[in-house]
Amino acid sequence: MKNFVLNNGIEMPSVGIGTFLLSPADAEVSVREAIKSGYRLVDTANAYVNERAVGRGIKASGVKREEIFVSTKLWPCEYENPDAVDETLERLGLDYIDLLFLHQPAGNWKVGYKQLEKAYKEGKIRSIGISNFEGEYIEELLKICEIKPQVMQVECHPFFPQAELRKITDPENVRIMSWYPLGGKGNTAKLLGNPIISRLAEKYGKSPAQIVLRWHVEMGFVVIPGSKNVEHIKDNIAIFDFDLNKEDMGEIAKLNSGVRQYIRTPESLAGFALWHPQYEKK
Repeated sequence: MKNFVLNNGIEMPSVGIGTFLLSPADAEVSVREAIKSGYRLVDTANAYVNERAVGRGIKASGVKREEIFVSTKLWPCEYENPDAVDETLERLGLDYIDLLFLHQPAGNWKVGYKQLEKAYKEGKIRSIGISNFEGEYIEELLKICEIKPQVMQVECHPFFPQAELRKITDPENVRIMSWYPLGGKGNTAKLLGNPIISRLAEKYGKSPAQIVLRWHVEMGFVVIPGSKNVEHIKDNIAIFDFDLNKEDMGEIAKLNSGVRQYIRTPESLAGFALWHPQYEKK
């Protein structure tokens, strides 16, 4: 496993298990099996409604807590809740969180960020993250924050490698963490079936997904593919026995269309609109 060093000196694994859209039962099993398979990064969120299950999966893995890097996110309705961090710790069953994000630049996100800075100073979280804070939001945040964020989680893949955003984050040493790493729902087949990716998969004797995930690591991105298929989980981390050379990376760079694959609509966020911590019963 390759680790990245964040701008506060904390080490973060380059590959983790994502839990977006996983039911509590599936999340618990996926996390447990991922950790047993060598993963040391687990990503969840308040809005995924599976934090308790993720905490159970971590405990069931048998691996010491301090060896696992846990990231989660506060949803905007929690930004002004002074107990939001403590409640997140309670749901996860943990004494500290390695990386806590603001999930969206919505609501009173400036108050939310102050909460993260306070929790950081108190040792409740080891690093600060922002998710989807692109354009004007990241620029404004960097002007007003007391503690610079360590990680930015955004849509990122060969079709949309966040070239413009990285003009801001790279100089500040804010690490990109990729969601939709394989192109996203409805576009995964298009990416994995691309002739360039297929050719490299044949060259290295790897699956197309492994080629794309290795690309993320070579680009310096933290990547969190999600799955409830144990074999896929194992395959997704089997990417550290080969390197993509400069020529290979140049070929994949040709896929950059500058167009994001995820389109935010009221319908796409409908599930999140009803979220509240009290709904998580299992």
